[in-house]
Amino acid sequence: MRRRVRLSSGLVATVIFLTAIAPLATDMYVPAFPSVAGDLSASATQVQLTLTTFFVGMALGQLAGGPVSDQYGRRRLLLASVVLMTVASVVCALTPSIGIMMAARFAQGFSGGWAMVIGRAVIVDLAAGAQLVRVLNVIAAVGGIAPIAGPLVGAVILQLSGWRLSFWAVAALGVAMLVAALVAVPESLPRERRHGGGLRSFARAGRQVLANRRYVGYLLVSGSAMGALFAYVATSAFVLQSMNGLSPLAYSVDFAANAAGMTVAALVAARLVGRVATRKVILAGQVAALAAGGAMLAGALWFGTPLLLAIVSFAVLMTAQGLIGPNGGALASAEVPEHPGTGSAMLGFVQWLAAGTIAPIAGLGGEHTAVPMALLMIGGAVLSMAGLLVLARPPRGALI
Repeated sequence: MRRRVRLSSGLVATVIFLTAIAPLATDMYVPAFPSVAGDLSASATQVQLTLTTFFVGMALGQLAGGPVSDQYGRRRLLLASVVLMTVASVVCALTPSIGIMMAARFAQGFSGGWAMVIGRAVIVDLAAGAQLVRVLNVIAAVGGIAPIAGPLVGAVILQLSGWRLSFWAVAALGVAMLVAALVAVPESLPRERRHGGGLRSFARAGRQVLANRRYVGYLLVSGSAMGALFAYVATSAFVLQSMNGLSPLAYSVDFAANAAGMTVAALVAARLVGRVATRKVILAGQVAALAAGGAMLAGALWFGTPLLLAIVSFAVLMTAQGLIGPNGGALASAEVPEHPGTGSAMLGFVQWLAAGTIAPIAGLGGEHTAVPMALLMIGGAVLSMAGLLVLARPPRGALI
């Protein structure tokens, strides 16, 4: 008789560890953008393209990892993805050129996204009902520490050594993730529960999901907000350090504070469920994000992008994302209850693809202007509002 695999605290902790891949691999590195540009003789746009390749890899990894692991099982593919992520991190640490770094960052993102989506699938395999909700909430809450700690750790590394050490640190974390997965993550999908559909079945379900107009609307809500957010992530180091003279450590403290604001806003939004219509909470976040973008554009065009204005605008934008992102994703999932996995995968794909597409566009003006970034912040907020108010317009009499 096959021994029943159970959900353990070690397994949950390992999945939390896996979900930290993206913020750690990105936020530890963002404070070093100006240094990377100098060391590799690269432009600001080329450095931001290393974010693009990472996020595109994340998008594709999340899109493919779930369906393929449904067909072939979880454990072996998870271990392989962590190994690839670790190797890619080493290549980033040793890179002699910006081109090699872009390729390695794509591999790092793809394998990291693959590991993240398989980790979540393992939890879904082993938990259900109230237990599943509790565990996913714990993973989200504890995982919110990574984007706060990441830039601070990156800044400390930059003070003590160079930007390459941040990638050695990610590689070391990859080794730790591999050991944790070997010890704590069992094969959670027995052969009798696997199916042969793989990516083909996923494509069929994807067409059905995308035929739902309101789902597509909430997809636009979340994807556009993510794009606006990563216009900030890709460019804020240049705005605050190159243009306003902040040190890497001061920049990282500000970045971490903004990430904390986003986490607090998400917790507040969760408390408002059942008291305030979720669409109203999203709209409040969108209005705040639009105001932040408008203020940044005015500051960039007429006032030389003053430091205080940039700091406040960035804080408002990040906090607004805490109201928009989780709620938009929740309402999107509610629209396609018959395809929860496909809906989640499509949402993750669109969000990370938006992040990767926006990052280099935000840097088109170089490292001494914030105009492209401000325009993208405004455009992202406007598109997000269009998704909410036009495509995702609820049926008459709905309470959401």
